[in-house]
Amino acid sequence: MEQFSFDIKLIFAILNGKVSAAINRKLYRNFREYNLEITPEQWTVLLFLWEKEGVTQQDLCHATFKDKPSMTRLINNMEKQNLVKRTNSEEDKRINRIYLTAYGKSLEDKSRYIANKTLKEALRGLSIEELRISQDVLRKVFSNTKD
Repeated sequence: MEQFSFDIKLIFAILNGKVSAAINRKLYRNFREYNLEITPEQWTVLLFLWEKEGVTQQDLCHATFKDKPSMTRLINNMEKQNLVKRTNSEEDKRINRIYLTAYGKSLEDKSRYIANKTLKEALRGLSIEELRISQDVLRKVFSNTKD
């Protein structure tokens, strides 16, 4: 790598998840502003399930980068809120498949709107070219560091 001067404060913020945390806080506030009682964590699970239902908890762990105990707690809370339901797998009764409830399905349009609004707020002032470059850079960093 060529000589490059790192902004150590920025690198530290990225490594500690400060950018992600700030966006999550904004998303949480925006959900509340629109009277949507879900968390950003729950939204990531819903987002995955809107694309593909009947997945296992393990599939959700991989998709959201969460460990099994965290995902179990998250699914438990989502069941209490009537967002999802667990069903035993036909093939293997030890495996739970996760499905959206009618209420969970009904939140898709509103929550996607709020998430898009939040992302636009977070990216305000960036050009399309800056966004493309940033996306490419983040993909490369992620690819370089994933297990």
